[in-house]
Amino acid sequence: MATKKQERANDIVVRLKQMYPKAKCSLDFTNAFELLIATMLSAQSTDVRVNIVTKSLFRKYPDPQSFAQAGQVEMERDVKQTGFFRNKRRR
Repeated sequence: MATKKQERANDIVVRLKQMYPKAKCSLDFTNAFELLIATMLSAQSTDVRVNIVTKSLFRKYPDPQSFAQAGQVEMERDVKQTGFFRNKRRR
């Protein structure tokens, strides 16, 4: 049985789909991990800029392990164009 919060959330989703039937994400991604990274980089940046950066970023770091192994300076350089790169690199 759905809780009141779940029912309200479902109602909101239905209304949003009615209001914006053709809405889509403008970030480029091929899996949930890439979407997560692109979304994090999109803070204080444009989706166009994020898509430019992630194109090479996802080739260089194709999985979570490669992101985790990246050096601090290198990662900052790789995401610098998105702004607030030091905070984004930490995350």
